[in-house]
Amino acid sequence: MTAGTKTPRFTFILMPGYSALSFTHALVVLQLANKHGEGAPFEIRVLSEDGTPVTDALGGSFPIDGPLDEPQREDFVVLVTGDDVERQNLSAVSGFLRKAERIGATLCALYTGAYVLAKAGLLDGKRATIHWEKRQAFMEEFPEVDLTEYTFTSSASPYCSSGGTSAIDLMLFHISQLRSEKLANLVAGFLNYTSIRVIQHSARIQAADRVGFRHPKLSEILALMETNLEEPLRPSDLAKTVNISTRQLERLFRRYLSATPKKYYTDLRLQRAQQLLLQTNMTVTAVGVACGFNTASHFSRLFRARFGTSPHRLRGDPEKD
Repeated sequence: MTAGTKTPRFTFILMPGYSALSFTHALVVLQLANKHGEGAPFEIRVLSEDGTPVTDALGGSFPIDGPLDEPQREDFVVLVTGDDVERQNLSAVSGFLRKAERIGATLCALYTGAYVLAKAGLLDGKRATIHWEKRQAFMEEFPEVDLTEYTFTSSASPYCSSGGTSAIDLMLFHISQLRSEKLANLVAGFLNYTSIRVIQHSARIQAADRVGFRHPKLSEILALMETNLEEPLRPSDLAKTVNISTRQLERLFRRYLSATPKKYYTDLRLQRAQQLLLQTNMTVTAVGVACGFNTASHFSRLFRARFGTSPHRLRGDPEKD
């Protein structure tokens, strides 16, 4: 920050049914940055529309500092929403967001928050992302928004995160920009977190280009697979997201990839696991979890069948097999 610039203030706005996971992930990153960073700490406050506690998706709540007030230019407004955001009265929060945007505050939306921004007219012609379950409906309602398959956007305000650990990635990105890359890496280390999605975000090759064809539906499905490795989606969910049947999905994979969706998805996860084992210091167990394998034995068995060696042997540590 330059001299005379005020310390950024992170203002969380919690909507009814908000994603507790996205909120706590983002909050912990900021708290760790304040604890271990140099200089003035970020101010962090948590608001709701009327200043009263709101219930999150898990039935809990978080202490609220107050109601929506006057946004400031130094604000990073972080909107956290839930699954039924489209059925809520958004007039008050939309007015707050428009005002914040007019005075030059930075806007961020976690989980399904992009819906509120789009409804307020703040995403027209801009890039955004949203939780995968909302993608199809969002594209139909807001065709003027450039909806990307990335798990978070970092080109300009408004910034968006599609949920889960992508909230960590988005906050680490802001820490790196507002403070330093060193502090962002330090915070990630305290979380025992390797930012897989940052790697995907900055160096991702379009799936359709890699396999050498162009089919809109299949390209979108492959992109969804690549951005949902930690929590793999079911074939029925993939099909529903792009508005086709599960049978049509299977036909597309047989025709263009000579594989079932499950086999292709598993192979994609194993390839990513191989990359992480070779390119990061993550433990074998952490790599397995990050690539959607629930047990170490299941991960090791599939990895050996695919690559002819175990994850530990690839790391040069056969004694742990």
